[in-house]
Amino acid sequence: MLTAILIMSSSLVLTSCDKDDDENTDAKSKDPITLSCVRPDYLKPGDKVALISPSYFTPMENVEKTAEVLRGWGLDPVIGPNVGRVVDGRYAGTVAERVSDIRWALSDPNIKGIICNRGGYGTIQLIDQLTLQELKATPKWLVGFSDISTLHGLLTRAGVMSIHGTMSSFLAKGGTDATSTLMRDLLMGQLPLYELPAHQQNIEGKASGILVGGNLCTFTPNLGSQADATMGRDIILFVEEVEESMHNIDRQMRILQMNGVLSRCKGIILGEFTDCGSEFTYESVEAMLHEMLKEYHIPVLCGFPGGHGDVNLPLVMGAPVTIDVRSNGATLQFNIDGRQHGVTTADVSAPQTSLANRMQLAGKRDF
Repeated sequence: MLTAILIMSSSLVLTSCDKDDDENTDAKSKDPITLSCVRPDYLKPGDKVALISPSYFTPMENVEKTAEVLRGWGLDPVIGPNVGRVVDGRYAGTVAERVSDIRWALSDPNIKGIICNRGGYGTIQLIDQLTLQELKATPKWLVGFSDISTLHGLLTRAGVMSIHGTMSSFLAKGGTDATSTLMRDLLMGQLPLYELPAHQQNIEGKASGILVGGNLCTFTPNLGSQADATMGRDIILFVEEVEESMHNIDRQMRILQMNGVLSRCKGIILGEFTDCGSEFTYESVEAMLHEMLKEYHIPVLCGFPGGHGDVNLPLVMGAPVTIDVRSNGATLQFNIDGRQHGVTTADVSAPQTSLANRMQLAGKRDF
């Protein structure tokens, strides 16, 4: 028995000491994929737009106020059949009900766009319930952020562009702020050409690639699934986070690093890190990430106002983009058809939202 144990132990040791085990560099993915997404048709006045809740529930008051905003934009809002449901205290319906509303919005030929009501948590439960074939069958704009990052990943893998942008929980405030109106304009064919001020933690350079990513703690657990758009080669990775410790942000980025994601990046965009921790002596999350990312010798654009902050400017996920990071500032351009107009991000402002309200909308506190 002892001899057998020693033989087995020896075999295990030999297996664990296979080549490359001593390397601590970014792992190389064996099977990166080529991402290619179609652009859904831009909306026009009179188009029907579905309001759905794929994650946590949203108070119906918010949904109804958002519907009023959309009517003011000349659109025709329709509320998903299961919106208003509350399951287990937070979910906006069972998994089957939330998937049913997505399928309803995709399959109805009269619905031309989809806006999610809220993030929070729950879209990871939907990954294996949807097929890439049904997502690409009828390309439509889907809008959302935070937990909706999972759906952006699914759509990008299916070959359909989507919009990382504001949702009902914010639109219900009136829809007149720049975050909302820029998203409206994008839905209707006006592409922002973002011009950003210089940032101390920027890494200069110019790069083009397919825009993927979103909320860090949402898309990182999806690695290896059909919602994992970071499997693409030549990507521009967008990252934002809310109320997370520095060490957890570092942990998630290390997971991306060990899975070969960072080596596939042509460039990185760091968005808002809203109310995130400061337990280390780094002056900011961006400063911490600068130390990790500088070894890749790719451009890093810091301070893009997208995520859980008061200003959340829209991004076209799955689109080919170009970032140009210089000593005096940076630009972000979407290389798709549309009427392009310049947006100076430093000039964009919004009413302040309380910390408690931001945490509610992020699903980290109850309404």
